[in-house]
Amino acid sequence: MTTRTAPPFRADHVGSFLRPRYLLEARDQAAKGEITREQLRAVEDRAITEVVKAQEAAGLQSITDGEFRRTYFHIDFLEQLGGVQTDIPVTVKKPDGTEELAPPVMRVIDKVRHVKDIQLADFKYLKSQTARTPKVTIPSPTMLHFRGGRAGISKAHYPELEPDFYDDVAKAYGEELKSLAAAGARYVQMDDTNLAYLCDEKMREAARSRGDDPNELPHRYAKFINRVVAQKPAGMTLAMHLCRGNFKSTWAATGGYEPVAEALLSEMHIDAYFLEYDDARSGDFRPLRFLPKGKFVVLGLVTTKLGQLERKDELKRRIDEAAKLVPLEQLCLSPQCGFSSTVHGNVIPHEAQWAKIRLVLETAKEVWG
Repeated sequence: MTTRTAPPFRADHVGSFLRPRYLLEARDQAAKGEITREQLRAVEDRAITEVVKAQEAAGLQSITDGEFRRTYFHIDFLEQLGGVQTDIPVTVKKPDGTEELAPPVMRVIDKVRHVKDIQLADFKYLKSQTARTPKVTIPSPTMLHFRGGRAGISKAHYPELEPDFYDDVAKAYGEELKSLAAAGARYVQMDDTNLAYLCDEKMREAARSRGDDPNELPHRYAKFINRVVAQKPAGMTLAMHLCRGNFKSTWAATGGYEPVAEALLSEMHIDAYFLEYDDARSGDFRPLRFLPKGKFVVLGLVTTKLGQLERKDELKRRIDEAAKLVPLEQLCLSPQCGFSSTVHGNVIPHEAQWAKIRLVLETAKEVWG
């Protein structure tokens, strides 16, 4: 078995890392008006340079900016699309004392359009800091529909969702991908919680209450995503990461991939899938039977929610188990999610995240060579 020289890599990662304290302090200062936006960006540049070096030192081939310029993995991007209005998420305390991020509702109040190159400047800085493969992470376009459903999309501008709404969003995403490709981006990942949420019966019931059919939605979303893929520039790898929630080490949904597997893996024309498989919440590997030749699944076997390090022999056992359904050549390994999908970060030590990255790299080398 050979190592891969193109993404996804045998040892890969989702993208976000815990923010250093000095960056969090600078963000607070900027929010209070004590430093300018330009001064904050200089601090972000410093932190990104450091996290790039840390990724390279660990041995990663795909390099991100740690999502250090973002507050939330999705809102910072979506609110810069024309026609989109987003609410700031609210942190709520659950009965057991843990905190949960109440999902914000994305509202489409006008025609959706690409009014600026959203990630371009950030990508250019990242690319200037590494000779390896820079990866850009953006939220999935399904985020504009799932949380609010039909009620969250202006009927004045979209009396019917099909085809104009889906076409407009896909066009906006296509223009963003083209701007990134022109600057040299070859690896883009779309982060999607919605398809994973559709594996959870409570979330499926919530979709029904909004007037959607949870059995039909995965197939509709596959067609939606394919409209974006159709505009993907040549030479770009487009991956998708599925997440069941990742806020301060908590999660929002549970359930195996079976309800969405065929639409996700077979109908959707994505190149690679980062799938959470760090605990029983994600179910077994049987849904992987829908993966066709030519696509990759990056097994998220290492949790980012807890600091305890997984056993390497257990990771190998689970890779072997998955390889009974998908050829080993089509599998890779990564942590199950980012370490800091929001600015708050998961409740683990900084050193623990790097120990887990090293574990992924060591395990992948022993499995794939």
